[in-house]
Amino acid sequence: MIEIADDADRVAGTTADERVARVGVLARALRRPDIGALIGAVAVFLLFAYTARDVNWVSDGSIISSWVNTAAYVGIVAAPVALLMIGGEFDLSAGVMVGSSGLLLGLLTTRADWNIWPAIVVVILFGLTVGFLNGYTVVRTKLPSFIVTLGTFFILRGLNAGGVISLTGTVSIDEIDAASGFDSARKLFASTIWPQYGLSVTVVWWLGITVLAAWLLARTRFGNWIFSVGGDPVAARNVGVPVARTKILLFMMTSTVASLWGIMIAISLRGIQSNEGVGREFEFIIAAVVGGCLLTGGYGSVLGAAFGAAILGMAQIGIIVSQWDTNWVFFFEGVVLVLAVMLNTAIRRRAERSR
Repeated sequence: MIEIADDADRVAGTTADERVARVGVLARALRRPDIGALIGAVAVFLLFAYTARDVNWVSDGSIISSWVNTAAYVGIVAAPVALLMIGGEFDLSAGVMVGSSGLLLGLLTTRADWNIWPAIVVVILFGLTVGFLNGYTVVRTKLPSFIVTLGTFFILRGLNAGGVISLTGTVSIDEIDAASGFDSARKLFASTIWPQYGLSVTVVWWLGITVLAAWLLARTRFGNWIFSVGGDPVAARNVGVPVARTKILLFMMTSTVASLWGIMIAISLRGIQSNEGVGREFEFIIAAVVGGCLLTGGYGSVLGAAFGAAILGMAQIGIIVSQWDTNWVFFFEGVVLVLAVMLNTAIRRRAERSR
């Protein structure tokens, strides 16, 4: 009987399916694309806790609000940018869309005397349209999204500068706060929810958009489509995934959220410059890459992009309160980007070896 039992165990051992093998809790955690960004965020927080200990980096509510507010402005757009990168595409026009949207809002409210609410609706439609044109051009021409959206970047930047000067004679639009409906719009887009420490309502928008995007990616069929078109678009198309529609929708989401951010900036500052948002597209991409999104698509995390935005927010404020030369901000962001990619790669390979 003992021999029969041993034979049965050996047979069971040789025929066990490795796909259902048990995986340890640590290995499962390390496989998550956002774990590297979480470790990086903790490391950056501890770094400034040491270098900025004179101003109490850890528990000063004003300082915490400052870097969280800064992180929110990056994280709001980084969430859809992360989805787009997981879908295998880039949008280099996301930054300049911020300025274009704010300027459009300013022109409608100060030159055409629109109420600010219908003006906001038009700006959102503008974002949807630009995103659709970006996505449609990419899927129809098969050109790299890097080229298409770079062209959009220069077109919009030219319109922002030349168009505004020709219409107003200046490079900025001011006095948006004179528009009817401004006070109610400011409560929704640019108010302070914790006046004692200056915590902005944009943080609520950041958390809401991040949760929505994370749910979309992890819990819906559309999320599976995003991973599929980013990993292998040919295979995805063969199993019935609407590749073109998925990519176009991702571009539309990115441009629309960038427009939303432009609205927030214009209302918060009560005016806007024609160069607003230029260069911010790299911060959105850095946040997504630091958060574990692969440049080749098919892998990544929205929550990781939020951690990446938090790292950038802490860096920008931490350097100031540590009394370092602020010219080192870009150097710090570049180092963080390279280290984060190396850390994410090392963690993922280690998790794959532990299977």
